[in-house]
Amino acid sequence: MRAIFGIFPLLAIPVIIYNLMGFTFGGGPDGTMSMTENLARPLWQVSMVAEGSTWAVSGGDLLIILSLGFFFIEILKSTSTGTATITNHAVSMIVFIICLIEFLLLKNFATSVFFILTIMTLLDVLAGVVVTIISARRDFTVGDGVGSN
Repeated sequence: MRAIFGIFPLLAIPVIIYNLMGFTFGGGPDGTMSMTENLARPLWQVSMVAEGSTWAVSGGDLLIILSLGFFFIEILKSTSTGTATITNHAVSMIVFIICLIEFLLLKNFATSVFFILTIMTLLDVLAGVVVTIISARRDFTVGDGVGSN
């Protein structure tokens, strides 16, 4: 089970959720909204301390917050070295490519929420590879490094 957790990119979860939304009920419950309107539709509102102000929380907001949490965990996972980490980077790259294709080609995926999600998948790939290279470079350092240029 731990091996699957190490290989599976957690940012695929919000991508899958968005895909379910985009392919099933992207136009809202009644089918008359655009995907952008559906994501911006408030799910609930919270009264704030400032007089007359409310904070409206939408489905797009929740998806981005969920994605940020998974992105944080992915960055922590990228600090380890091993074959599971390398495989995770490869699968993360596939998730990014799928997101990019969907963003460019599919109507319900041309939203700011999905663009932010796509950028998170790109940063996951880039940060994961960079952190892994830096960690591996430290692992391969031999001796005290004196006299090496």
